[in-house]
Amino acid sequence: MKTKILFLIFAAAVFHSSAQPSLQSKFSWHKLPMVTKPVFKKDTLNIKTYGAVNDGISLNTEAINKAIAACNQKGGGVVLVPSGLWLTGPIYLQSNVNLHLAVGATLSFTTDKSNYVLVEGDYEGKSAARNESPINGKNLENIAITGKGIIDGNGDAWRAVGQSQLTAAQWKDKLASGGVLSDNQKTWFPSEQFKDAHQNNKSMLLQPNKTLADFADMKDFLRPNLVVLKNCKKVLLEEVTFQNSPAWCLHPLMCEDVTISGVKIKNPHYAQNGDGIDLESCKRFIVQNSILDVGDDAICIKSGKDEEGRKRGMPSERGIIRDNIVYSGHGGVVIGSEMSGGARDIFIENCTFIGTDKGLRFKSTRGRGGVVENIFARNIAMKDIVQEAIFFDMFYFVKFATDGKRDETPKVNEGTPIFRNMVFENVVCNGAKTAFFVRGLTEMKVQNIVLRSSTFNTDNAVSLTDASGIKIDEVKFLTNHKQPLFTIVNGKDITLNKVSYDKKAPSLLVLEGESSSGIKVLNTPLVWEDKGLTFKNGATPKAITYN
Repeated sequence: MKTKILFLIFAAAVFHSSAQPSLQSKFSWHKLPMVTKPVFKKDTLNIKTYGAVNDGISLNTEAINKAIAACNQKGGGVVLVPSGLWLTGPIYLQSNVNLHLAVGATLSFTTDKSNYVLVEGDYEGKSAARNESPINGKNLENIAITGKGIIDGNGDAWRAVGQSQLTAAQWKDKLASGGVLSDNQKTWFPSEQFKDAHQNNKSMLLQPNKTLADFADMKDFLRPNLVVLKNCKKVLLEEVTFQNSPAWCLHPLMCEDVTISGVKIKNPHYAQNGDGIDLESCKRFIVQNSILDVGDDAICIKSGKDEEGRKRGMPSERGIIRDNIVYSGHGGVVIGSEMSGGARDIFIENCTFIGTDKGLRFKSTRGRGGVVENIFARNIAMKDIVQEAIFFDMFYFVKFATDGKRDETPKVNEGTPIFRNMVFENVVCNGAKTAFFVRGLTEMKVQNIVLRSSTFNTDNAVSLTDASGIKIDEVKFLTNHKQPLFTIVNGKDITLNKVSYDKKAPSLLVLEGESSSGIKVLNTPLVWEDKGLTFKNGATPKAITYN
């Protein structure tokens, strides 16, 4: 089965970083390559036939893997997990097999970590030692996990948690479950081995002079992702509930033709690295009609980290993210920070974010490299966002000097990340700290972003630092009246057109930096006697055109 996708992208899809493409670039509808779903034979094998027992006590690892292997050997089909509680260890998918969970079926992965062997895996875009994932697939084609059942990774047995993140009753239960405490008694660790690896900042990254055996003394620390599918083609994840992942939940890596539809993903709010979906270096994908409530980024686009990601050279591209609901999460839809292979031609629409830390989140840092471009989002509804509704930060995990000074500006090189050419349209946000925040690099500004036909009811409106080619068109801002509506630092070619706002705001615009230029305020009333404009740190009125 193939689904045609219409996708809105720039007419000119490739821009040079040294160029300044016109903000008037037209858009037109183009047909993306078809995203192909897998097709399976109707033959069905029941895991009970292979000795599986649904008592929640018997370990069914061997029976389930035997059923999957037999299905593959017979030319493919469906492996049925009937209703019941099925305890299991790691499962390995095989080509042409649909693992189908019936209504009332729960695959519960054992907390006995001796069942998970150390493998060469991936961590945040780099090769790393990991415990094998509960569900694995590598170099496969035509695979699926479907049905109305539940897949539970029992992640609480794997991860640390702080006392402040739990209620008093939860903390009491956690202490009673075993494990060890940090020296200050405020963090619970699953084991002494985990505590030692954490406190001594031991690396899980694979090096040429290290074997997997060298990581045995920190095995308990090497939490697996729940589902890892690497270098697979025609992948379908549909309707299943995935929950309690030890680390990331769903991780398609270097896959093609990925469809994630109607799934539910649930992780505790305190789940460190408890991402929902991480599509890394994937080509042609759809995430749709799904509900996520997680402990980290919800729907995340990645493509490798730093030099290793650049050498891989596989962008995440030609994707569509639509009709999803995100509750708790660090970001609703996120690109980065491991985006060294790039991301492009991604369409986001009809998504709702309720209570996430940030809404649309873009993040990177010096050393990553990569180009993120041609991102289009429309019809996005946000409510009770904790921080920023739309957020760009090229200083992810970088601490600033206490005096507020920026660090020395390096030259542009292969490690310089580029974010450019995006349109956000019909975004409605009721509740956030800031509507639109950009912090680019001095040597590489965030470029050519259009925000139009949107409404924000937030504490603050817009903060732009090291940004160029930004156009805010027909946008309404309602704020708490305590800050200027717009703060622009070292901005270039920024247009505010038909902006409406609450007249109780103290001023319209604060402009900073002697390099600021080409600021246009068009069709926007200035209701203050001094025109509501303030200039700081070398900025002058010559930088602004007003009419």
